[in-house]
This record gives sequence, structure tokens and C-alpha cells, in this order.
Amino acid sequence: MKQLLVIGIGAGNPDYITMQAVKALNRVDVFFLLDKGQSKQTLIDLRREICERYITDHAYRFVEASSPERERGDVDYTASVDALNRAKQQTFEQLINEELSDGQCGGFLIWGDPALYDSTLRILQAIQASGRCQFEYEVIPGITSVQALAAQHKIPLNSIGRSVEITTGRRLAAGQVSEADSLVVMLDAEDSYQRVADRQTEIFWGAYLGTPDEVLISGRLADVADEIERVRKAARAEHGWIMDTYLLRKP
Repeated sequence: MKQLLVIGIGAGNPDYITMQAVKALNRVDVFFLLDKGQSKQTLIDLRREICERYITDHAYRFVEASSPERERGDVDYTASVDALNRAKQQTFEQLINEELSDGQCGGFLIWGDPALYDSTLRILQAIQASGRCQFEYEVIPGITSVQALAAQHKIPLNSIGRSVEITTGRRLAAGQVSEADSLVVMLDAEDSYQRVADRQTEIFWGAYLGTPDEVLISGRLADVADEIERVRKAARAEHGWIMDTYLLRKP
């Protein structure tokens, strides 16, 4: 039987790798890397660096494949994500069938944690349900950008006895109303914090968390929102991509 390990590798710092993840890395024969273009080559390079640092006395190889792209623009978001995951499913099936022999172990290195805003587990479940691939898999958790954000700002995620909610920039921009005192926002491509009505709300923002390019800004929206937007735009222009997360806390 083929084995797959879905390994959370943390939010960007190789030191975020857990001991469980290190043990998992040393079981993998074939690592599957999905190339998202030259602008995100840094993400591929980090995965290779992690393997070089932590794998000892175990032969392994990398197999790269082009990652399908989601249709953007004026399209139905849910439909475009469904189409993207179907395309990824075909890519995953091909990799597992053609690059992994029976009895071998394959590995997917997942940014952050496989359970939070990542589609790999859903895709593997769909492949198993289709019956076109036979394999068993395990999930190894990782440190998320949410945890890294709180650590770098030296703050707790929650107020005492209060709730925390994790959402997306798309939902915030659409006018999401939350009862949570602390709202963590991920996958925000549109500076949606600018639409928060109460400008006394505190924001704790971070980009490229755990990497040498890390940027942190915090304060009241009234004071720092424009600065975040300016810094974010400049960073994206410099690197060709940006991964950022922020926490909004009611005053």
C-alpha cells in the first residue's frame, strides 16, 4: 500500500518545524512540490531547505508539477475554487500513480497547517472516494501564521473569556458581522481592514511571518491602516507575492 504524509511545515521559519514533522520528513521517499511560478520560487526553496536541514540518512527525491491556477476576475468564487480543486485532484492522482511505487511514502509539505485554509486534505479525500488511487495517509500539524502573528506581536489571540473567530478578507469585505472580540483575517487581497467602520479597532498585522522579510505593524486603524496599505503594496511589488495575516480587536 502507498503511504502519504501531509506535513505542516509552519509559517515560514524552518525553526517552526515540530519534532513530529521531523520524524515524518525522514519517512518520505518522494516529496511532491507544486510550482506556482517564478514569483513564488521562494516557497519551493524553503521546502527544499527544510528537507536538507532535517532529513538524515534517508534517500529521497523531489517531484515538481505545475500548480493549477484559479480563475480570477468577475467569476463565481465558489465555482472557481471547485474547478481549481478538480484540476488539483487530477494533478495529485497523476503524481501518486506515476511517481510513487507500492510500499513507498510520499509527502506533501503544507505551508502552515494542513487543516487551516488549505485544500490538500479535501482533495485526498476526493481521490480516495473516486477509487482511482489506493493509499493511506497521515496528517502532521504545523504552526500556522495565526500563531506566528500572535507570537511576533507578543499578544494573546483572545481576550479573557472571549471568543476568537478566523475568517477571510473576502468575507470581511462583504460586510461580515462578527460577535467575536478578536477577529483573525486571512487571505485578504483587497485591504479589507479599510472597510471596518470603527476606526478605533486595533489591528495587529504581519506579512512574510517567520522569514527574513517579515514585516509587523500594529495600532488603531485610524492611525496605521494607510501605512499598512502602503507597506503591503510596496512589499508585493518587490517580491511579486505577499502572504499576510492580521488580527482585529474591538476597542
